[in-house]
Amino acid sequence: MAMYQRFVQSGRLALITFGPYAGKMATIVDIVDQRHVVVDGPESVTGVRRHMMPIKRLSLTDFRAKVRRGAREKTLKKALEKDEIMKKWSESAWAKKLNAKEARASLTDFDRFKLMVAKKKRATAVKKALKKK
Repeated sequence: MAMYQRFVQSGRLALITFGPYAGKMATIVDIVDQRHVVVDGPESVTGVRRHMMPIKRLSLTDFRAKVRRGAREKTLKKALEKDEIMKKWSESAWAKKLNAKEARASLTDFDRFKLMVAKKKRATAVKKALKKK
């Protein structure tokens, strides 16, 4: 079995980890040099414009669209829809974990209180059920 599975290649879906587009998905469109790639959302799908960025600021995913190097935005969008790449990404454990983290971060003080009360209620119900056995 190969050591690496996620190669830097055109069509590879990546998560942007730093910068103004941090937390958004982008697709690698072209490789500029050892350290830089051109990524594109497409903007209508993920909100990321086509721009050059360092590979250090990307986390590669397992998903890859079948596009040629330097593909246009229209071609990229069609390839993503055809292979249902964004749907597969949203169903992955990684995406679910990011969504849960985002949901937790956006809780208000009252929401956190309600969550605490619900956890306490659940814990007492579990203890009661285990005590009966």
